[in-house]
Amino acid sequence: MNNMSSAAEYYKEVLKQDNTHVEAIACIGSNHFYSDQPEIALRFYRRLLQMGIYNCQLFNNLGLCCFYAQQYDMTLTSFERALSLAENEEEAADVWYNLGHVAVGIGDTNLAHQCFRLALVNNNNHAEAYNNLAVLEMRKGHVEQVSELAVARWAVYFLQSKAVMCGSVTLYVILK
Repeated sequence: MNNMSSAAEYYKEVLKQDNTHVEAIACIGSNHFYSDQPEIALRFYRRLLQMGIYNCQLFNNLGLCCFYAQQYDMTLTSFERALSLAENEEEAADVWYNLGHVAVGIGDTNLAHQCFRLALVNNNNHAEAYNNLAVLEMRKGHVEQVSELAVARWAVYFLQSKAVMCGSVTLYVILK
């Protein structure tokens, strides 16, 4: 469909029929967040909390919304809760990745570097974390590390998209 505003309208219609429809509430909240309305998105995510929904994704989204809505007192506690509720390493990696964005937003590049590294510790296939680490290394002038991270990022990207089918020998050459 690729039409977020139209999809949001359909989800609003769903909520008229069932005002506890979790996916509709979450999608409308997401739509508001990506429409640069994090304060409104917070209302929808808090509604999910009131309904008893407690999971990593919800607290991860709450953390981002709190940060962009300048409610800094709740930002870190939301991310802490998200980390404690992470059921697998991929979820934890996404939380660390978003914490890295918060660190970049407050200007703490050392913390951002650590967060992106922790994202990779939890999920070595996190292409976005490789990309952001490369940007941070470029800012420091570490060109050699940038090229290594860029190669790793593209290798992960191609493997995830299955655009390139390669054997282990070819993969070794790409990563080398």
